Amino acid sequence: MSFFRALVGAVRAARHAPRLAEGLTPDDDVLLDAPDGRLAPALVAAALGDPEPSAKLLATTRDAGEWEDRDRYVRRLATFAYSRGEWLDRWLEAAPRDPDALLVSAQLAVGRAWESPARAERLRELDPLLRPLAEESGRDPVPWRLALDHARGAHAGHAAFEGLWERALLRSPHHYGCHVAALTYLSARWYGSDRAAFDFAEQAADDAAPGSLVRALPVRAAHEALRPPAAGRGPGAFGPPAAGPRPDTVRIDAAADRGLALSAAFGAGDPWPAEVRNLLAYVLVERGRWEEALAEFGRTGPYATSFPWAVGGHDPLRRFLATRDRARTEVARRTPLRERVGTISGRSGPRGH
Repeated sequence: MSFFRALVGAVRAARHAPRLAEGLTPDDDVLLDAPDGRLAPALVAAALGDPEPSAKLLATTRDAGEWEDRDRYVRRLATFAYSRGEWLDRWLEAAPRDPDALLVSAQLAVGRAWESPARAERLRELDPLLRPLAEESGRDPVPWRLALDHARGAHAGHAAFEGLWERALLRSPHHYGCHVAALTYLSARWYGSDRAAFDFAEQAADDAAPGSLVRALPVRAAHEALRPPAAGRGPGAFGPPAAGPRPDTVRIDAAADRGLALSAAFGAGDPWPAEVRNLLAYVLVERGRWEEALAEFGRTGPYATSFPWAVGGHDPLRRFLATRDRARTEVARRTPLRERVGTISGRSGPRGH
């Protein structure tokens, strides 16, 4: 970039960036992983040592077959119990065979084992806990999603993983969490390739019902393809980045287009698709689709999510805000000085960096 172009870009950014911020939630009002109206009271009660609201919440999701909500709540409650688990201990003491208490406890145990340097061995030790939990789960796919996550970390072979996957599908053919677990297993960072991950994600998205989060699965595959490869393949391969094939930008951009179509089906500021929108904004930024990225940040409203911004050990909220600000600056730099800033809807020229 010439010195003159750099100066012009700086002037444009200074002029337009403040107006471009008008459609964005102020930094101080952005929330990280904000619980919804059903989960928040359960977390407050858990903080006071009372497990009853959590028990009622998960029982309701089980009885009503609200599997996506149930999966989210189990993960969040287990995350809370990681540092403040007295309420969960009290729940298990009062109802040692409660399937919901056992599910949260199993999610917590898998999370702790995952952090161990001896991850595979620690996870295999959990087989006696996880197997009956899944076998006795009835229609509930969430224990099978947990079993799929467990199998990936425990170095399960393709045949064993496929068997779990087929049994998960019998419970809920379009469960988002199970699809994400399968996609991750098929990714180049684990036991597959970018091509295998995209093939799976695109087929699943084609088969999903309108409005289903599974329709955003290709965006998840795009995120995996854009991440630097780990040193070596397979579980535990987290070290200096190793050289790898260039990502398939055509499929990545097509995945982003699918994500934009899904996002448009929900209202701006809707907390339900917040993680998908955060992920989509990440992919759009990586592809240099600045105007679409800024518009997607606007649709997220106040709802920032740890994934994908925490990947790599980053402070997720700080990274969300910094990336959002970068998108705003890049759009401003590309807006002519005499052009009035209107609705952000088009693409910002050639894709890519």
